[in-house]
Amino acid sequence: MITPKKLATLWFIVIVAFCIQANASIVDTILTHSVAMNRDIKAVVIRPDDYSTSTKFPVLYLLHGFSGSYSDWVSKVPTVKKLADTYNLIIVCPDGGFASWYFDSPVSKDSQYETYISKELVHYIDGKYSTVADRSGRAITGLSMGGHGALYLAFKHLDLYGAAGSMSGGVDLRPFPDSFGIEQVLGKYSEYPQRWEENSVINMVYLLKPNCIALTIDCGSSDFLFEANKALHQKLLDRNIPHDFTVRPGSHTWDYWGNSINYQMLFFSRFFNKEK
Repeated sequence: MITPKKLATLWFIVIVAFCIQANASIVDTILTHSVAMNRDIKAVVIRPDDYSTSTKFPVLYLLHGFSGSYSDWVSKVPTVKKLADTYNLIIVCPDGGFASWYFDSPVSKDSQYETYISKELVHYIDGKYSTVADRSGRAITGLSMGGHGALYLAFKHLDLYGAAGSMSGGVDLRPFPDSFGIEQVLGKYSEYPQRWEENSVINMVYLLKPNCIALTIDCGSSDFLFEANKALHQKLLDRNIPHDFTVRPGSHTWDYWGNSINYQMLFFSRFFNKEK
């Protein structure tokens, strides 16, 4: 027999469940086609709970690291889905391949990720979703290889991205001639040193002018990439490029990135709101 007390409890559970569902972001797994690579590529798209075609939403492109995939962020940091609701924006997590480093490889026709993300995917997202389809409503960030990729793509496409970030970014490729699959997409460092020089983010600061883009960079003090990030920070200072540079205790781990994304999201939200 269901007593009035039990009935009230059941109704309370139903109402809570409804409220949770009603205020939950919407996660899509989409399949996009890359003409540049002649294949289909998956991505995760997180829409805020109040997504509507009557409103234009800013978009954050969130890149994974070396050997990762499009599903890494939502599976390893599930709270990232709540951030879409909190800041009322769309988050796109593309698949960047095992070791693409997010540029167009001069070696492999199957690794043309600069063209895919900054041309094909951006065009697809702006066509399918209700977005702020210009740099005032578009930002990009990522972790490790994705941190390099986010800055690389932003520096080369200042017309597309108004803000960019990096978390524990591999901003200098040159110390790793035999690691992280870089030679697979650039060729051997000993044979093609110029490619490695030109495609390292730390050597691309010359593309920037003061206040041309909003930048936020962070890295754990115990991360093996910390010194390279500190050197990038100094180069930006030398060229008078405003940016946030944050150092916190931590290393190259998902615990660090799961914490870091909260601060970066706040940075991007402030940028989007200032640009309105």
